Parts: sequence; C-alpha cells; structure tokens
Amino acid sequence: MSKWENGMAANQITGARWQKARASDAQNDCIEVARLSENEYAVRNSRFPDGPALIYTRDEFDAFIDGAGKGEFSNMPV
Repeated sequence: MSKWENGMAANQITGARWQKARASDAQNDCIEVARLSENEYAVRNSRFPDGPALIYTRDEFDAFIDGAGKGEFSNMPV
C-alpha cells in the first residue's frame, strides 16, 4: 500500500525531486512531476509548491504522456 495519498500537501512528500518542463514560462505557469517509486508519480502546480499533489500510478501517468504526445488534448476548450 502506498504511503502517499492523492491530494496530500506536496511539501509532505519527503525526498521528492520535482522536475519542471523546460517549456515553463517565467511566471512558473506549469506543473512539476516527481517520481515517488517505481510505480507512482506525483504532480503539483508550480505556482503552489506546498499545495495538493495528485498521485498517479505508472500506468496512469504513461497513458497521459502517450495521449499528450499524440495530441489527444490539443482541441480542449480553454
């Protein structure tokens, strides 16, 4: 069972090494990702680094990255 919970404060995830995309802008309008274990990832909003983190399994995260790379989210309304 995971020691991390979806929605927990990102600053409570000890040892996380958060990575920001190179495409981030100067206002930090981006997300950051940390690999927690072989099978879990955390995602947080870079503007609120102590805010909630979303926890994903490796399969969930891989599916999102695959879909994003294929443009599956490109035509979402803003």
